Amino acid sequence: MSIFKKLFKKSSDSESSQNKDAGRSKYMPEEKLPLDERFIHNFTTQGGRFLYSLDESEVQANFEDVLVEHDFFETNVLCTDLNLRNRFNGFNLRFSDLHEDCSFFLTTCEYIISDNGAILFSSNQLKEKKPVDFPETMIVLATASQIVESIGEGLRGIKHRSGSNIPTNITTLKNFEEPKVQEKKDLMNYGVPNKRVYLILLEDL
Repeated sequence: MSIFKKLFKKSSDSESSQNKDAGRSKYMPEEKLPLDERFIHNFTTQGGRFLYSLDESEVQANFEDVLVEHDFFETNVLCTDLNLRNRFNGFNLRFSDLHEDCSFFLTTCEYIISDNGAILFSSNQLKEKKPVDFPETMIVLATASQIVESIGEGLRGIKHRSGSNIPTNITTLKNFEEPKVQEKKDLMNYGVPNKRVYLILLEDL
């Protein structure tokens, strides 16, 4: 079942779920949400902007909505991915390999992490730069098949896919709004700056 169908369940499905929960013992382990629902919840709770797309036309429409929101037309855009440049070449943007004077960073990612709502990058996207070096706004393109449960699973996926040519600069990003004073950051996210992140997710399952 697609994310779209899960997010817009009929009320009868909700009532059925409530009846099922009422019959469960309070001592039974809590049922986990599916990976995609957990990711969406954790990502948006941390301030991430989630844009779901059923097909490529919706990807293009969601991308245009972000450009309109911030008036990003006719600006310099940091994008080192030739496929993305070709994919979005109809929006009057000036694509650049240089980090200076760019309105936003357009990129893909390695994986998106369900259990903490983070996005996993590597040198395939960031080269050898640190997140602090990138524009404040990031537009990330991903697919539903890139959702994994944990960072460990994502790292194993990178290793399996890369063979002996494992990319460097593996980084997670999950600061999408000002962190609470009492919030403790995990080791992989230590020192990573806050970014305004739009995730355009294409359904491919």
